[in-house]
Amino acid sequence: MRETPRMLDRIAVDGAVRALRPDFAVLVMTAEGLANGPTDDVAAGWLEAAAGSATASAGDPHIEAWRDAYRAFGAKPQRTRPSVDALLRRADALPTVNKVVDAYNAISVEYALPIGGEDLDAYRGPARLVRADGDEPFDTVAGGEPAVEHPSAGEVVWRDDDGVTCRRWNWRQCVRTRLTEDTKNALFLLERLEPYPLDRLRAAGDALSARLRAVTPGVRIESRLIGGE
Repeated sequence: MRETPRMLDRIAVDGAVRALRPDFAVLVMTAEGLANGPTDDVAAGWLEAAAGSATASAGDPHIEAWRDAYRAFGAKPQRTRPSVDALLRRADALPTVNKVVDAYNAISVEYALPIGGEDLDAYRGPARLVRADGDEPFDTVAGGEPAVEHPSAGEVVWRDDDGVTCRRWNWRQCVRTRLTEDTKNALFLLERLEPYPLDRLRAAGDALSARLRAVTPGVRIESRLIGGE
């Protein structure tokens, strides 16, 4: 069963993560009442426009900040790239998935910002960003078959009561909470490190809200900034 609409207030960043990167901030957004569906011409156009407007490069200071954050908990950012780094490297050939995923991937590229999208109805308890013990389950696919992996001890992960929902901060999402064409209620995590301006983070949130309203005019959107004080 989905959490109450005030799940937004229960999402948390653990002190161990704050100690690792005191400059971390995340704009958390919920979007309820979505009418998602397969990619259409409008959504495909968002991705095409994002590719044409992408100005960030591999040497962007914000992307380098994410690489430093990955190194700080033992990950190798050249092997498991932060999500925005991976997206920007294939900005000219962004895959279409569905309207909502296309919307947030386009904003991620346009704003050079890591953004995660999750199915809120698949959550068990609130989302929280923690450093893993190492025994938490992470459901994924390996060799075309369902599989369960575990994060490394100390790895920064998003999780809920049932396990890890995203490994290595924003590297890979689990299968359970993926956004599908049937998703009605979604959670978005827009993540920033210095020197990325908080005003630009908020602008990315506004842009994503506009895209979601284009998908579903009556969608109910709430947001909350964690960190960046």
